[in-house]
Amino acid sequence: MKKVKLSDIVIGVVLMLFVIYALQPILNLLALSFTHPDSVQELNGLDIFPKKFSLLNYQFILSNPSIVKGIFNSVLYTGIGVFISVTFTVIAAFVLTREKLIGRKLFILITVFIMVFEPGIVPEYLVMKDFGLLGSMWSIILYKMVNVYYLIIMMRFFEDIPKSIVEAALLDGANQIKMLTRVFVPMSKPSIATITLFYSVYRWNEYFRSGIYLSSQPGKWPLQVVLRQFVVLEDTQAIVGGFNAMSQAYGSVNFEALQAAAIIVGIIPILLLYPIILRYFTKGTFEGSIK
Repeated sequence: MKKVKLSDIVIGVVLMLFVIYALQPILNLLALSFTHPDSVQELNGLDIFPKKFSLLNYQFILSNPSIVKGIFNSVLYTGIGVFISVTFTVIAAFVLTREKLIGRKLFILITVFIMVFEPGIVPEYLVMKDFGLLGSMWSIILYKMVNVYYLIIMMRFFEDIPKSIVEAALLDGANQIKMLTRVFVPMSKPSIATITLFYSVYRWNEYFRSGIYLSSQPGKWPLQVVLRQFVVLEDTQAIVGGFNAMSQAYGSVNFEALQAAAIIVGIIPILLLYPIILRYFTKGTFEGSIK
């Protein structure tokens, strides 16, 4: 049997304490969301188990039309936005890594300049207004369709692909489209998974510009804007229809418990996405390539 060093035990214990310290606020929030409204006062900031288990808070949150509509909008915006962003980021990275591209250095310089000197919200708003996108879901989907930082990640990954494989594909008669779809994309699954995760987190959590561009269209608000109205602005009348109506329907309510349930509902989709995408991170660079 392999001997376990004392130092390994100490390091393991310290790391475990850090994990518990980092997860405790989330576990406390989870416990609060599952606590019956009548027992919320018994729960303190260190508890990680509900005092009186109840699904009442989630029952209300998930039956509210505004939140259900917000979830649908967020899934729609995130799904379409991530697909478009990843597709154009991969294509742009492939084009900008072609050494024979005329004006390649100029295009890269312009791209980096845009990343460093990003325009403010006012020019963006005017552009959206001129294109007639205010109040449309495309104002959220098309915004930052290609993130320059993620584009650079893909470019660096494409540049590391051995030239011998590229030359072999050219000798087999592959054109640029086949080169991208049958060589570069299959060999770049870890990198594509990385930017997919980044885009997903960014688009799912985006609320600032949604609240501006879609301010006149509450029915098109993503979940984060709806939750901001409820959790941050405490707009109980507009979002939950008032506590009196809720009390009559559910017997008892607690604003803090409802907020906790709403926050958990907002973070669960991203938590579920992590294990699906992370499995690609451990795969080799050359796995899945097609010659």
